[in-house]
Amino acid sequence: MNLRIGQGVDAHQLVAGRPLILGGVAIPFDYGLAAHSDGDVLLHAITDALLGAAGAGDIGQHFPDTDPTYAGADSRGLLRQVVREVLDPTWSVVNIDATLIAQRPKLMEYLPAMQAHLAEDLGVTPGRINLKATTLEWMGFTGRGEGIAAMAAVMLESNADS
Repeated sequence: MNLRIGQGVDAHQLVAGRPLILGGVAIPFDYGLAAHSDGDVLLHAITDALLGAAGAGDIGQHFPDTDPTYAGADSRGLLRQVVREVLDPTWSVVNIDATLIAQRPKLMEYLPAMQAHLAEDLGVTPGRINLKATTLEWMGFTGRGEGIAAMAAVMLESNADS
């Protein structure tokens, strides 16, 4: 059995005038995340973790913020592209464990919808995806409400005969 682990981290600043998209879910909030794409820190961290586990670089190498093609890009589309072009048919997702870090808005009620999106996009059962949301108790940039961060760990299994 050939297993590989990857980790990913992402953070973006909260700004007025943008929608807040996390895990592919539109969250009602007065601020959104500043980014070249839709700024979905959860999907960016998971995409980075998948790429790392596959030994395929990082999200910035595949979708550079200097390329106008990705301006306003849907992060679910970027994730699905990584699954198609990097993971399939070589790797299968064993599991994902990811944490959103935000003082506000409260995110717990949106986690099941995020989990469902991820399961659909990755072609796995929802039970392979564990999502959490936490605060930093008013400390740091997330605690001051200046931004949102996410961390993800992924385990992949090789589909090749070994």
